[in-house]
Amino acid sequence: QVQFVESGGGLVQPGGSLRLSCAASGFTFSRYNMNWYRQGPGKERELVAGIASNGGSTNYADSVKGRFTISRDNAKNTVYLQMNSLKPEDTAVYYCNAYAWPDSYWGQGTQVTVSS
Repeated sequence: QVQFVESGGGLVQPGGSLRLSCAASGFTFSRYNMNWYRQGPGKERELVAGIASNGGSTNYADSVKGRFTISRDNAKNTVYLQMNSLKPEDTAVYYCNAYAWPDSYWGQGTQVTVSS
């Protein structure tokens, strides 16, 4: 069955960095676009970053452009989110998502807290 192992979340001070990882299994990873979403306290879930199945294109929410970088390693069935210059407003549960119409699979989420 489809499984995700998300890691790398935690508590970090403003201005710090974290790298999230999402290792996937149970589907053909290289055929799926991969995304990172987040849901902050009292907020709707929002798309943070996405990467095409072959890694050839990426897209970012305006709020994270220039600070976050999404990447993937299809040999390891893993997608990453490098987060730099973190702000308190980046505090959220971060979810990885695999999408290839009509399928959409979700990870369990990892908490990121940015606070001094």
